Order: sequence, then C-alpha cells, then structure tokens
Amino acid sequence: MKLYLTLTCFIISTVLTAQTDQRIYDIIDAVSADRIEKDIATLAGFGTRHTLSDTVSKTRGIGAARRWIKSEFEAISKDCNNCLNVFYQKDLVEKGTNQRIVKDVMVVNVVAVQKGTKYPNSYIIMSGDIDSRVSDPTDYTSDSPGANDNASGMAGAIEAARVLSKYTFEHSVVYLGLSGEEQGLFGGKGFAAYAKENNWDIIGVLNNDMIGNITGVDGVIDNRSFRIFSEPVPPTETERQRNARRFYGGEVDGISRQLARYVHNTVETYMPEMNPMMIYRLDRFGRGGHHRPFNDAGYPGIRIMEAHENYTQQHQDIRTEDGIEYGDKLKFVNFDYAKKLTAVNAITMASLAWAPPSPKDVGIGGIVEPSAKLEWSKVNDAKGYKIYWRDTTSPTWDHSRYVDDVTTFTLEGIVIDNFFFGVSAVGEKGHESVVVFPNKIIR
Repeated sequence: MKLYLTLTCFIISTVLTAQTDQRIYDIIDAVSADRIEKDIATLAGFGTRHTLSDTVSKTRGIGAARRWIKSEFEAISKDCNNCLNVFYQKDLVEKGTNQRIVKDVMVVNVVAVQKGTKYPNSYIIMSGDIDSRVSDPTDYTSDSPGANDNASGMAGAIEAARVLSKYTFEHSVVYLGLSGEEQGLFGGKGFAAYAKENNWDIIGVLNNDMIGNITGVDGVIDNRSFRIFSEPVPPTETERQRNARRFYGGEVDGISRQLARYVHNTVETYMPEMNPMMIYRLDRFGRGGHHRPFNDAGYPGIRIMEAHENYTQQHQDIRTEDGIEYGDKLKFVNFDYAKKLTAVNAITMASLAWAPPSPKDVGIGGIVEPSAKLEWSKVNDAKGYKIYWRDTTSPTWDHSRYVDDVTTFTLEGIVIDNFFFGVSAVGEKGHESVVVFPNKIIR
C-alpha cells in the first residue's frame, strides 16, 4: 500500500510539473509575420527616426514615428474595450549632456499598459527602440530607415500587444517604445526612473533590439537561433551580498540571469524548434542596450536579439562600396524570423503574467549534512512550488522536484556542496514564477 501511494504521488507530481497551457500555443499561432512586415515598413518609411530629427512633420522624423506608434496602441486598445492605458513618458535632455546630444531634445517614450487583475502593480515589460541612426551619431537629417535596428523590435512590441490584448492576466503587461537609445540609452533611463517614482514592482524587462536578421556578416544563415544577454548579478547589490557570494555562491544567479533562464525554459517547452543561446554578458562586447538602465536601477532585464549580426547594415550611411550594399534597409529583414522572436517574447510575458509571484525569501541549509534543506516564504496564490537544482557549472536548471502547498522541504541525498538551488511558485495552470536563488542561510 505504501509503495502504491508513493507511485501515485510521483505520477501526480510528474503530471503537474509537465503541464502545458494550450493558450500559449494559441499565442504562438496568432503572431503574424505579415503584420510585423507592414509595421517595419511603416517605421522605415519615416525616413529617419533619429532622436534629434523632425518632430513636426507628419511623414518624416521621430515625431511622426512616435505619433504613429501611439495611434497603433490606441487602435489595439479600442479593439479590446480600452484594455490599454496609452501615454507618452518624456524627459528633457539638454545639449552637451554627452557628445551625441548636439541640441536640447525631449526624449519621448510611448507606453501601453495592460493592467493585471490580481497584481496591477507587478509588471512585465517588452521594449523596442523607436530611434535609428547612420554612421555619424549626430547626423539627424540623413535617411536612416533602421529597418532591423530597431524597427524590428518596435514592431514586435506592437504585434505582441495585438495578440496579448485578447487575454486577461493577473500581472500587468507593458508594451514599450523607447527613444534616445542611440544617443545614450536616455529613454530607458527616463522610464526606469518613472517606474521607481511610481513604485512599480517589475518582474522583468525583455528588451528587443534587432530581431530580424538571419544572415550574419560571417556568412552564417540561421533562422532558429537567438541570443539572450543577461548580467550575472545586479550592480545594486550590497557589499554584504558580494561578500556572501564568496562563501555561498551565486556569481551567475542574479535576478536578470534567472529571467534569462526563464525565457530559455519557456522556449524549450513551447517552441522546441528554436535555439535560445544564453550569453553570460550584460550585452555584446563593449556595447550597450536599453535593458541596462533598468539593470542600473536594480530591475531584472535582458536583451533578446538575433544570433548573427551583419555590421554592414548597422549604423551605416546608405551606400554601395566595393560591391557591398550598406544600410539598414527593409530588404534585409526576415519577417518570419522576427515573428518567431516576437512569439518568444509573447509566450514569456503570458507565462509570467499568469504565474503566481515569486517567493520573496528562500533559505537554504545542510552544511556538513547528506541533504539540502530549503524553506521559502508562502505565496498566497500558489498551487505548489518547484525546487530546482543544477550542477554548479550548468547554465540551466536541470533537476526539479514539485511539492504541494508547503514552505519547507528536505532533498535527501542531495549534498548542498555539489549543486546550486532555487525555488519557484507554481499556479493552478502550471505557470511558474521566476526561480529565486537562496537569499538567506538556515542554521
């Protein structure tokens, strides 16, 4: 009888942990490459979207582009019974703030917020950049279509809004167009400050910057792989936290890295044809993206982008030299690939927005013992929890144990010295929170 009960519990646990949600597959199917192509073409058609470009014209410049983006969000909101709160968030950046700000400019972000039903002050954000540039970052008049960099990411955010606005979520979802990226990440700085001022609890920021190129400058053609950049630990960690890592580990287990692992796991579950590449770096070597200002403010944030870049099409004057066609033109964007990466974002946001909150505190013990003990703070809407562990050299959470509504558990025979551990909360439909790495020691 005891054996029967044990097997039954194991089967129930396996079913719960393997549960998938048909709605996630429906979201993947609903993303449209044709609509993304149309939106990228519209954005590229504004001639230039340089942050310092024309704001008065109805057809050219960043002013026309952001008004169009806002009108698209408003049309989407109208279709979902005004489910989106659409507004501009803006900050003045004065001439001389850096070498790329050659005149005073109002950096204007376009925001669409879909409020959550249970946790309206808890946000998951998908961002794309509005602005574009040519070779000279201070040239705000020359044609700069910016089709891939970064009309692709902006079009992805708009398309995600179209698809996800058909659903209701427990957490709030934000579709965000950021400006001033090429001039010094000013849009992200401004919006991160706005979130702080309004006491937003941000689950994570998915920054999409170039999601439409499949032909690399190295000759590689790949329409399945994409990169997830994430920093190891927050820059806001305290000296005490830094010192604790020397003894307890966690050098690669900060909040942004856990968000990256969440994307990886979600894609492996629902889009196994894709190859998510976790890059253990804040961004490309020596370069930056609009998730960084959120990281600087202490928020989890990652960059999602193509695996193979073509530098002849980035930050280039439109020209042909030595038989090479330079410039970020519409013809170089692969819209089916942009659709795939938009779907990656959409299913990640939906999974997070349908999941319970993460446990706030996770404790671990088992020093000089043949088992690992974990305890965590209760999450009211959790059906249960998943305890994860992995080899210390593994990039992903490779082992897990589902437990019902308890807040302590001992993994017998699992030696604490040999693994890293974490805990997530699991909801009724099987959606999980982001994994929380232990933040206190059980003595």
